[in-house]
Amino acid sequence: MPRILLVECMQEISSFNPLQSGYDHFAVQPGEALYRQAGLNTAMGGALEVFRGAPGVETVPAYGARAGSAGLLSRAGWARLSGELVQAVAANVAGVSGIYVSMHGAMGADGELDPEGFLLSEIRRLAGPDVPIVVSLDLHGILTDRMLRQVDGLALYHTYPHVDFADTGARAARLLLRLMARPAPAAIVRVVIPALVRGDELITKSGCYGDLIRECQRLERDGTALAAGIMIGNPFTDVPELCSQVIVMTDGDVARAQQEATRLAEEFWAQRFRMQGKLIPIGRAIAQAKTMAGPVLFTDAADATSSGASGDSNLILHALREAGYDKRALAQIVDPGAARAAHAAGVGATIDVTLGGCHDKARFPPMPVRAQVRLLSDGRARLETMRSGLEAGPTAVLTYDNTTVVVLSRSVSLFDRAMYYSVGLNPRDFDLIVVKSPHTEHHMYDEWVEKNFNIDVPGATSANVKALGHTICARPMYPLDEDIAFTPAPQVYARRGTVP
Repeated sequence: MPRILLVECMQEISSFNPLQSGYDHFAVQPGEALYRQAGLNTAMGGALEVFRGAPGVETVPAYGARAGSAGLLSRAGWARLSGELVQAVAANVAGVSGIYVSMHGAMGADGELDPEGFLLSEIRRLAGPDVPIVVSLDLHGILTDRMLRQVDGLALYHTYPHVDFADTGARAARLLLRLMARPAPAAIVRVVIPALVRGDELITKSGCYGDLIRECQRLERDGTALAAGIMIGNPFTDVPELCSQVIVMTDGDVARAQQEATRLAEEFWAQRFRMQGKLIPIGRAIAQAKTMAGPVLFTDAADATSSGASGDSNLILHALREAGYDKRALAQIVDPGAARAAHAAGVGATIDVTLGGCHDKARFPPMPVRAQVRLLSDGRARLETMRSGLEAGPTAVLTYDNTTVVVLSRSVSLFDRAMYYSVGLNPRDFDLIVVKSPHTEHHMYDEWVEKNFNIDVPGATSANVKALGHTICARPMYPLDEDIAFTPAPQVYARRGTVP
């Protein structure tokens, strides 16, 4: 009976978040606890459904670890996490016929800037050269040379905002089953593109990036490629191989893989100017919002916790107060001190606290407010799309003037309405809503707000990538550098035999 080893390790980091993350940021699922993802819209959940439907296949769950986006993983956290994962693989790898690994691709740790490459190298060492390994990755991942040298196949997200988590895991699982049944030579070709991109043109349903992704999907669906995708990296993960890249995998037809990867890379490069963030100054946005019937959305992509920011930016709240915005405003912020003070005072109390700047004081000076405690919670919620849990720690709803703020103790993904709903707040009841995410699914806000303002304020995940201060990634790199010449140079990776 074929036995498939299951492994997961997922985190995305911003190198520009001054607060490091740790082991405690991860939800760890050792052994059979990994099966709790069955039925969830996660890559592992999708893979489990395929494997369970494959006759005669046995799965061997080794280790799972998932963390929300945050700052660089601490040295101690990385040592414990990687040690546990490698130990779990070593204890379960004997006799397996294939290995599925679910990853994000934009991890970064103190002392190891290619954590996924390290882990895949260790898994390959333990498994030996003949066991096929297939990995699934976020399109915001950074696929490195070391990673590609360990794997036999891959599957990449095709949607942004991401909704195809389970679908990607299912594609990875089907590819692994194929490689196990037909261990013929296969080639993975990549073309590295020296460009960092951001902005609305990356929305796959409507943007030019989505047009290119649909070409990748076509290549997979019509049989031209076993896998295809365009990874745009996470521009906030400042690591040596940060870039955009086209990936095409074929069943030995390396010439066709090179041809398609080159074509897609050239089309992507020609549109790099369009794929940049379009930002509006905060003062202008507020002035316009005052005159609108609303509601309006203020997108604080610069403090996007789902991209690795600290979540403690108060810049929009401060600007609204300074500008005298007097309609109903709703926002979220990470501030464990303010949440702790609210819990100590109790519902109904009036407290003098500061909001924001608890982690990133250099960007966000703490803002004093006199607020009323309206509600207290344990900070538990469930994401709308993935249905996976959120643990924001002690949470409070504070009100001051015309503003309602959900104060969280810990950073969690805020790319939907989960943390608003969890404390009984409906964004539709407000005139202005702040969302700490570059994009959300269309129905969540854009479908019903009068205008979505992408606010230009500083932060660890600002779409103004030139202002972030990259020091590690390869240069030249657009838009960090201008007048860059680009000639596609396909790189071929083939682990199994000789590719024609």
